[in-house]
Formats: sequence, structure tokens, C-alpha cells
Amino acid sequence: MPRTRQHGFTLIELVAVIVLIGIALSVVSLSFSKSMSSAKIQAATRDLVAALRYTRGQAIVTGKQAALDLDIQSNTYQAPGRPLMKLPKDMHLVLLTADSEQTSTTSGRIRFFPDGASTGGHISVRLGEREWRINVSWLTGEVTREETAK
Repeated sequence: MPRTRQHGFTLIELVAVIVLIGIALSVVSLSFSKSMSSAKIQAATRDLVAALRYTRGQAIVTGKQAALDLDIQSNTYQAPGRPLMKLPKDMHLVLLTADSEQTSTTSGRIRFFPDGASTGGHISVRLGEREWRINVSWLTGEVTREETAK
């Protein structure tokens, strides 16, 4: 009796392909998730840097002191004359500033003077394993940001 050749795939081959596709999709989704959190924290720190620079500019232009207020408990900050900004719930703020600028155990400010100088300080923004640090120079009032290694 002659054997006829069957065309098609075996069940084992189909299961193997489905498993490989599942693994590939999980790797891609994990990578996508990490890049989304990276973009999220970068955008938040860019906005915070912009608010600090705006506050410094206001102090210079008006000739009066101006301060950016931060509340680490509610994850909010506010530049003078601007609406209150809230960071996403999964981000965390850490503020290090002059003792005179600590308004409570959970809030404080960074003050800028008309000559551009400031009270100085650091603001850390954390999201999972990622952390960005915003530095404010007390002498020049320059605002910079950097990603810190964990």
C-alpha cells in the first residue's frame, strides 16, 4: 500500500510557534512599558525644570523675590501666578532645600532673588527604579537636571 504524503503542520509545531510568539510579545510589551515610564518621568522633570526657570525669570523681571512651592505629600508644585501642577500618583518627590524654606514636614519652596541667585536645593523625582535629580544652584540660580544611577 503506497503512502500518501500529507501536507500541513503537526500539533507540536503549531504549539511551538504559538509559544514563541507569546514570548516575543511579552518581551516587546515589557520593553514598551519601560520606555513609556522613561518618557513619563522625563516629561515630568522637564516641566518641573521649566517651572523653576520661569520662577527665576519672574524674580529677575519683576525685581522681587519669587518662589516655587512644592508639596511632596500631594505630589504638587506651583510657580507664581501659574496653576497648581500635580505629578502622577506613581511618581514621588523628594525635596532638599534650605531650612528657612521648609514650610512643613511635607512641603517647602525654592526661592529666587532679583539678582538671579536662589536659596538652592535639589528635587528628586522617582518612578519605580528611575530617578531624576533637579539641581538649583544657590549662587547663580541655574537649574539643571540629570538622571541618577541606582
